[in-house]
Amino acid sequence: MLFCLTCQYTAQSLKAMAENPRTDRHAAVVHVLEAAGGKLISMYGTAVHGPGAMVIFDVPDPEMAIAITGVAVSSGAVQDVSMTRLFSMDEVASVRQKRIKLTAAYKPPGHA
Repeated sequence: MLFCLTCQYTAQSLKAMAENPRTDRHAAVVHVLEAAGGKLISMYGTAVHGPGAMVIFDVPDPEMAIAITGVAVSSGAVQDVSMTRLFSMDEVASVRQKRIKLTAAYKPPGHA
C-alpha cells in the first residue's frame, strides 16, 4: 500500500543538520522503511511552512505505516506530520465499482 508522509523538521533537527551538513536523511528513511518491510518510492525536500520532507513509500501492512509515523514523531526530529493513503488508478476504479453496488443499500435521513 502506498502512503505519503509530509512533515516539517524541528528546530533541533535543523540545528543538527547545520552542524553536520552531510547527514543523510534519505538513508535513514530507507533504513526504517526496510525494517518495516517496506520500500521508498520517492523522497523530496519541501518548504511549505519551513524546511521539511515528503516521503512516498510502500508497505504491505497499513499498521506499519502508522508505526513508522509514530517513530518519526516520537524521535523529536519532525513535527506537523501528515500521512495520507494513496490509491492507484486501478484501486480508484475498483472503489467506484463498489460504490455503485452499495448505492441502492443506503437510505439518507428521512428516506428510510
